[in-house]
Amino acid sequence: AWGMMAPMIRDTGYQPHAAARSLVTRRTRIIGAIIPQAVMTLFVDPFFSLLLCGITETCNDHGYHLMLSLFNGPANEEELYRRQVHSGHLDGVIVASTRMDDPLISALLEDDVPFIMVGRHSDGRAAYVDVDNVSGSRMAVEHLLRLGHRRIATITGPLNMASGEDRLVGYRQALQAHGRPVEEALIVEGDFTEGSGATGMQRLLSTSPTAVFAASDMMAIGALKALREAGLRVPEDVALAGFDDIPVAAALEPALTTVRQPIERLGSMAADLLLHGLENPPGTQAPADRMILPAKLIVRSSCGALK
Repeated sequence: AWGMMAPMIRDTGYQPHAAARSLVTRRTRIIGAIIPQAVMTLFVDPFFSLLLCGITETCNDHGYHLMLSLFNGPANEEELYRRQVHSGHLDGVIVASTRMDDPLISALLEDDVPFIMVGRHSDGRAAYVDVDNVSGSRMAVEHLLRLGHRRIATITGPLNMASGEDRLVGYRQALQAHGRPVEEALIVEGDFTEGSGATGMQRLLSTSPTAVFAASDMMAIGALKALREAGLRVPEDVALAGFDDIPVAAALEPALTTVRQPIERLGSMAADLLLHGLENPPGTQAPADRMILPAKLIVRSSCGALK
């Protein structure tokens, strides 16, 4: 029968119905990307669009479709998990920018759902890809120290996320390695958004820092606006550094010194690792389930020597 159908399939361009095919293979060839962030944040911060580009390209190259899932609270998260992940509609899941205590990760592990994270997680069972956040932030702060700055403040990421915590660790390590005390008054917590960068910078003004390391470029942009509103110049009065190297960083005035992380590559590697596990039988030699990519300091004009 197949021999008789093959010429017809070639001639008509027939494609098997995805739902019917999944009944046979028990595979939908759909990968879920779950980003537990406010919807507005997703579409404002270029980090997420670059990450999704990397994930999408790799999924498409392997014949998989990507389904993006967004939610704005625990109730919404539970409903999404029940309807999409737990229902078996997805072959696997990529989770990005999650909190360390997010119950979604425990649920995925308990239900044995294939998944990988973009960003380190405290649960040792969770596979992930990440950038070296500790060394990246340390490089930025050490650069400021080499320029002669001693009162270096930081606007951290959310400290219930590994990336926020790790970038604060790098900040502390740099100061301690150079014999500088860590002043808690020079540390304020943000949430990676431009608004939190502005608010954090306003709080730091009373501490008179000569330099600020913002743990994301979006927060650095907010800090830059707050400094200008306060009548301060960058870098003449306050040096400023960020983290991510989103495209706008080089176009700012002044151009932003920042730590470059390979955002698209993080997405493509996460998809590669997940698909490797899906497409190979159990016991097949797999790549490492925890991959840390190097960060790179990009020096631009927003950092000047202390006068």
